[in-house]
Amino acid sequence: MQESSQEPEVIEEGAAQTDGQADFSEKPQEETPVGNSEEEAEVVEEFPLTAEQEAEKWRETALRTAADLENYRKRMARERSEDLRFARAGLVEELLPVFDNFSMGLQMAEQDQDSMIYKGMAMVKGQLDDFLEAQGLKEVSTEGVFDPNLHDAVAEEEKEGAEAGEILFVKRKGYTLHDRLIRAAGVIVAKAPEPQSEGSK
Repeated sequence: MQESSQEPEVIEEGAAQTDGQADFSEKPQEETPVGNSEEEAEVVEEFPLTAEQEAEKWRETALRTAADLENYRKRMARERSEDLRFARAGLVEELLPVFDNFSMGLQMAEQDQDSMIYKGMAMVKGQLDDFLEAQGLKEVSTEGVFDPNLHDAVAEEEKEGAEAGEILFVKRKGYTLHDRLIRAAGVIVAKAPEPQSEGSK
């Protein structure tokens, strides 16, 4: 009888353990988030565009594309115009030393302005001036004070009554091509007077 009374208790304990194990195994299932699937469903779910909205969308796309194309055409036309304006810049730069030498020869020939040589050189000089001017070439102004953006100071000299930085003499003419500097003017500028020492006073 004792054995029979103990058997139900053993069975009950085993059943309690199985119940406890079942409860323990069910806890991770309860902790799994369920809201993620609902949020994903909300994100995935999209309302289809109406016919009017679809037409408006494609109309805006077409307008943006047309504007981009127009901007591209304008940019290409501007770049092409710039290329044409400065296409001969290299040739003009190479001609400048020849032009300088010819001008120097003309200055030497000025001593006899009645000679046919001087008259012929002056005529050619005028043709050269017209050609270079037609290409957009302009001489850099050398009047007034030294400008580092347009002038190149090759030397400094002291001159009474001249302000410091004032251009005294032009050694080499400078030129711009369509307002773009292609050669700075070589000039001699006035030097600031050195301060006198106390002993010299």
